[in-house]
Amino acid sequence: MEMGQVVKDFLPSPDQLVPKGKTKTNQVTLELTEESVSFFKAQADRKQIPYEKIIELLVEKYAHECISDA
Repeated sequence: MEMGQVVKDFLPSPDQLVPKGKTKTNQVTLELTEESVSFFKAQADRKQIPYEKIIELLVEKYAHECISDA
């Protein structure tokens, strides 16, 4: 039984997540573990940006990588 496709590790470190220009967005609701939210909040405090922005940039990076691999 095949386990799936192995993909390269493309996710950036929190230090590489830098806000970019404004684009059209959609608001979504997302459930995360307390541990994940704590991690993103700590990184956001270091960068002095909202933790939601870090999550947004991470999801955007993932989506763009998947689109470019398609």
